[in-house]
Amino acid sequence: MPIFPRVFIPTRPVAWFFLVGLVLLSASRLCLALWQFDQVTQVQGWAPVLLQGARVDVATLCLLFGPPAALLLLLPGHRFVHLLVAAWLALCLALLLQLELATPGFMGEYGLRPNRLFLEYLVYPREVLGTLWNGRPLQLVLVPMAAVVALVLGWKAARRSTVRDHTAAPVWLRALAAALVLCLATLGTRSTLGHRPLNPAMVAFSANPLVNQLPLNSFYALADASRQWLKREDSAMDLYGALPDSEVLAAVRAASGLPESAFTDPHAPTLAAREPTYAGTPKNLVIVLEESLGAQFIGHLGGRPLSPHLDRLSARAWTFTRMYATGTRSVRGIEAVVAGFAPTPAQAVVKQPDAQQGFYTLAQTLRARGYDTTFYYGGESHFDNMRGFFFGNGFDRVIDQKDYAAPRFTGSWGVSDEDLFARADQEFTRLHAQGRPFFGLVFSSSNHDPFEYPDGRIEPFEQPKQTRSNAAKYADHALGGFFRQAMASAYWSDSVFLVVADHDSRVFGKDLVPIDNFHIPALILGAGIPPRRDDRIASQIDLGPTLLSLIGVGDPTPMTGRDLSDPRLQSPGRALMQYDGNFAWMQGEDVVVLQPRKPARQYRYDLLSGRLLDRPLDPALAQLAHAQALWGSLAYEKRWYRAPGDSRRQELATGHGLARPNGAAPFESRDLALNRP
Repeated sequence: MPIFPRVFIPTRPVAWFFLVGLVLLSASRLCLALWQFDQVTQVQGWAPVLLQGARVDVATLCLLFGPPAALLLLLPGHRFVHLLVAAWLALCLALLLQLELATPGFMGEYGLRPNRLFLEYLVYPREVLGTLWNGRPLQLVLVPMAAVVALVLGWKAARRSTVRDHTAAPVWLRALAAALVLCLATLGTRSTLGHRPLNPAMVAFSANPLVNQLPLNSFYALADASRQWLKREDSAMDLYGALPDSEVLAAVRAASGLPESAFTDPHAPTLAAREPTYAGTPKNLVIVLEESLGAQFIGHLGGRPLSPHLDRLSARAWTFTRMYATGTRSVRGIEAVVAGFAPTPAQAVVKQPDAQQGFYTLAQTLRARGYDTTFYYGGESHFDNMRGFFFGNGFDRVIDQKDYAAPRFTGSWGVSDEDLFARADQEFTRLHAQGRPFFGLVFSSSNHDPFEYPDGRIEPFEQPKQTRSNAAKYADHALGGFFRQAMASAYWSDSVFLVVADHDSRVFGKDLVPIDNFHIPALILGAGIPPRRDDRIASQIDLGPTLLSLIGVGDPTPMTGRDLSDPRLQSPGRALMQYDGNFAWMQGEDVVVLQPRKPARQYRYDLLSGRLLDRPLDPALAQLAHAQALWGSLAYEKRWYRAPGDSRRQELATGHGLARPNGAAPFESRDLALNRP
């Protein structure tokens, strides 16, 4: 036998387990895809799911089995090495099997493969075990049993396939073979010769988050979640470069439209009170956050004729014609509208660990004034960690899918929007009768893939029934029904209503940031709101300060958006948008785009074509965009985004004061131009 092939004989058990792992992961993916047959077929996803899935599996197995193969090549005759490798192979097989068997239950609950939430639940074993025992007792028993069986059988198979009586090749040849195996395993794990290695975004191919998860395997999905968790997500300072904290703060505070004298708390450097434009008894506040309802679906914004009810409401509302979302996910819209928080390259703060308690939201301000603060949702509120974030940050109650006794329609994402709005109207009527002011956040879900809604409610815009356009038209139908009820109610005259989208349904384009796909509807209405059409550029982060002003609440908040009802505010306005790693600052027709570790670029946004046209870079505008891009990460990392009273207690408890980077001296008031009380 030639000597070169003979050198690889000790790796035989690793090769067998690599093959078994590939079959196991592929079979599991095929079963999951068959389970979700309609959704996979709807997005023509069979080829990418299976082919990209094989790519991810090979990368995973190269990561797991490359090092033990190299170890066997270097030390083929050592008994301890054989035992160690056999144990590793058996443990890997058991872990892969256990995670795949646990996936259907997790996916059925959350619509995703095991992720960061899966890891977070490990902190609460009693609650998790109790939930599984009551809801899925067979899964709780059978999955660990299957893992134990796989561990035992894997150990026996690994020991049986171990090559013991083998004449070792020369040391130099074994070292060369081990280096070759490690190089191949590294290439296989990276799965690309590009700058960035394989990641979930590379194999995502549709707008359906569940189908996009199918090419992954659950070990890979969980490993990626662990990496993000340990990394604490991307920081804007790492991606775009750092600036002095004082420079960032000066830019953010100036852009808020407030005078420097308004900022008086050195421990919460954007905390400021605003004089409300409404001076009467504070009103109720209702925010209707519409799922995935971009301007492309709205008639009065030049979109498709799918919103007759919203179009009629716009004639009697304060209607914003150029409102822009801060991001492309629901949690990004929530952090902007409910917390007034600027976007970052990391996950939205709804899912960030240090924002789960004491992070500012409108609910904190209003609960302190005696308001009922409730989140109304038709689906399962634990999705995207909404329930935990809201309960930890000012909301007293969460009403979600389990709280609807007899819904008229239930789809993949929960009860219909009509059921949601009927329940919200019922609660508002009850609270008003009790004389209690209320803040209600109503988050719709019917306009979401796979676009399920009850029959007979609308005349379909197109065929087949379950399309984005038809779902958007149904969402408008349900919204119109709610406002018919609200306008006839007793609480109408004492309330201010905001209708705004969380984001557009799909965001794609040829530009670094596709501005058109951040354009969303927004209108404010109520008995005391005069109708007007507002053509200024505005951002979702402006809505919080504006709403508090309109309901007559001037309490201090750390929100950096503008009060759009302030008559001193000047046109043309500005908006900020985060598109994956790219950040856009739009001011008038000028747009500065920051990319990770690249120089800033400036464009002119052509409103007619919706495209970005090259323009020479204005250094001052680029510096302003840079400062704005850093603010969210800086405020989160230093824990500055707190309600009055929380900021000082947090600073004392954690040591997160206004400290300079790299251990320099604390900021003095002159550094931030603060006026101490």
